[in-house]
Amino acid sequence: MKYYLAYASHDGQTKKIIGKIASILEDNAHEMVFLPLTTGQEHLPEDLNKSCLLIGAPVRYGFHLVPVRRFITNNLVALNAAQTAFFSVNLTARKPEKCTPQTNAYLKKFLVKSKFLPKHCAVFAGALNYPDYKPWDRIMIQLIMRMSKGPTDPKLAIEFTDWNAVHGFAEELAIWQPAQS
Repeated sequence: MKYYLAYASHDGQTKKIIGKIASILEDNAHEMVFLPLTTGQEHLPEDLNKSCLLIGAPVRYGFHLVPVRRFITNNLVALNAAQTAFFSVNLTARKPEKCTPQTNAYLKKFLVKSKFLPKHCAVFAGALNYPDYKPWDRIMIQLIMRMSKGPTDPKLAIEFTDWNAVHGFAEELAIWQPAQS
């Protein structure tokens, strides 16, 4: 089975997550093709009807990154007809009551607004790495964390990603079958 792994990553955690998913799919003898989304103008694979497409996107300041939003908007009809999956990476998902597709406001809002209908969805908490942020980002993220009762120490670097959940999602994807045309 061929899997296309499309993603955008701002600070690297989404890329790390999709890399972990790829390693699990490879362990199950699947072929992987990475599609980094940098402009959102990237084209869909020609053999999409015989393969599966996973899209990963982080949330930055309340929205999934523009290249992913644009890619989905530009290819919506074909994506909704294909075997697709989507995962969102956001710090809100660090809270147990907000880490599922049914309870994560960012994912729910995105799917409604975009009209994207992936067959599988997941939400993963990202990483918080204050030392790597530019000053403005650090201040803004500290403000957001303060409002959401999260860590604000500017020396902290915390990975909130639940790697067991990532592994479980990847195992679900490993048993996919492409949509028949």
